[in-house]
Amino acid sequence: MARLARHNELTVGTRVTRQTDGDSCAQDRPPGIVAQVRETAAMIKVAHSVFALPFALAAAALALRAEGGWSWGAVFWIVWCAVFARTAAMAQNRLADARLDAANPRTQNRALPAGRVSRKFVLVLVVLSSLLFTGGAWMLDPLCAALTPVVLVVLLGYPYAKRITFLCHFWLGFALGLAPIGAWVAVHGFAGFATPLLLAFAVLLWTGGFDVIYSCQDAQHDKNHGLHSLPAYLGVAGALRLARLLHGTAWICLAALVWVNPYLGWLYGIGLVLAAALLVYEHSLVTPDDLSRVNVAFFTLNGLVSVVLGALTIADAWL
Repeated sequence: MARLARHNELTVGTRVTRQTDGDSCAQDRPPGIVAQVRETAAMIKVAHSVFALPFALAAAALALRAEGGWSWGAVFWIVWCAVFARTAAMAQNRLADARLDAANPRTQNRALPAGRVSRKFVLVLVVLSSLLFTGGAWMLDPLCAALTPVVLVVLLGYPYAKRITFLCHFWLGFALGLAPIGAWVAVHGFAGFATPLLLAFAVLLWTGGFDVIYSCQDAQHDKNHGLHSLPAYLGVAGALRLARLLHGTAWICLAALVWVNPYLGWLYGIGLVLAAALLVYEHSLVTPDDLSRVNVAFFTLNGLVSVVLGALTIADAWL
């Protein structure tokens, strides 16, 4: 009986060991393609194309009005380029920052550091999106296609800016500011270039401002890991004051568009008023002592600023 009991114990132990090993192997298996696609879509936040895309479409609408006719083909390829350029940039950002994200309690559960997406999968996405962006640029205009290497250097180089300069927020702003310039050049060349330049400068300052606000969450982490950011350099209170100045200056650039573009009128004026109200509300949500509503200020309100201004600019140009 003792031998039988011992045999049963060993048998059960062997089964448990095999089952545990099987579970461990299952956990070590790389995620499937479908799972990685789903995780990647969440990781790169495709919906956040709303930041730059409305400004690109606004520039395109004004350029098409100057050309004297609408073109759905041009609009399609501008949207195509904007989406794939942003996808390449965001995927590269996550890839470059995977180790930093793993060390940050706020970001350690992101798909790459958590192992839900492989580095190889994200690298393939960066390359594929870059190629699709370049192909779309060729469909728009040979000049746009010739400039794509420069644009890709700016977009894919952004994640490394914070390793060398606290002006990294403006690198991001410059990257997003290329969207209205690219859309304008694709449709109208370099004629009337004051319009896209003002739009681009406004986007640069606006983006820099909301990125400074967002970075306040990681001010201490950036200091601890030798990363450069304005909140780490100025402190959270100083960074928030600078963000207000940047957003005020961005609004002035947007208002100046009325004087350089003949197709903007009262609808665009309404957009300016609404944008100012949204920006003031955004800054009321975040204080040096309370960063709990940064996501509302960063994602929701800035998305509304872009959509409202973009929609009313297009309407003013063509109604």
